[in-house]
Amino acid sequence: MSADLEALVAEIAAAPHSAAALTLYALASTLEFEQAGYLFKLVKLRDLSEPQRLLAYHLMELMAEGRNRGDEWQQAKARMDALVRAG
Repeated sequence: MSADLEALVAEIAAAPHSAAALTLYALASTLEFEQAGYLFKLVKLRDLSEPQRLLAYHLMELMAEGRNRGDEWQQAKARMDALVRAG
């Protein structure tokens, strides 16, 4: 798994129900819906610390590179889903 996806999963695992974790999770979830235009409320980035915003920007770069699909993405997303559900 890429370092960016590992960092995202680690950030969510640290506090799955924190505002930051849920914002990053929402961004990752949004990046699965290309036909909907990847709708994400950018103002939510204000709720993140600088390192968390950098992680968000890296996620957007993954989408721009077309790496927001496939086995690696699905494995990371499944881990994020489980972490948020388990809280």
